[in-house]
Amino acid sequence: MEKKTIRDMGRDTIEQFKARKKIPVTVVLDNVRSLNNIGAIFRTCDGFAAAGMALCGVSGTPPSVEIHKTALGAEDSVDWRYFSTTAEAVATLKAEGCTIVCLEQVKESVSLADFHTEPGRAYALVVGNEVDGVDQAIVDASDICLEIPQSGTKHSLNVSVSAAVALWEFYKQLICAI
Repeated sequence: MEKKTIRDMGRDTIEQFKARKKIPVTVVLDNVRSLNNIGAIFRTCDGFAAAGMALCGVSGTPPSVEIHKTALGAEDSVDWRYFSTTAEAVATLKAEGCTIVCLEQVKESVSLADFHTEPGRAYALVVGNEVDGVDQAIVDASDICLEIPQSGTKHSLNVSVSAAVALWEFYKQLICAI
């Protein structure tokens, strides 16, 4: 089998990507420290045409050489905003009509396998930092908490991997709506 070239894949330019319709999901980074993780999440948001990102608290922002290493330019294609606190981002997104979806292991969480999006609804997907996950105050402010089913010995996945798994599920369910 022959690998596809960039030309074979027919990818959008940054201008075309910015103009195209996106899935109505904004990924919120709750104090994510690793610039490599932030870059990877930018790249995932580009790949799944997410509406944007909210970078909060200590989360780094572009321009950044370290973010660019894993984003590979997605920091230029994906719309993003910075908020000094995640609570401010959540309040803003809620006021804009987003359902706040926290990706966290809580007693009342819904398995990602059982989650169903609703057509016409916008979502804010909150992912937590590498050590403590999503802050409890943000968990409390969320409309729903999702948990990725796992079978191994570790209790969690890397934040960029978790964001990608969850965003893929949103993409699968919402892509038909755009």
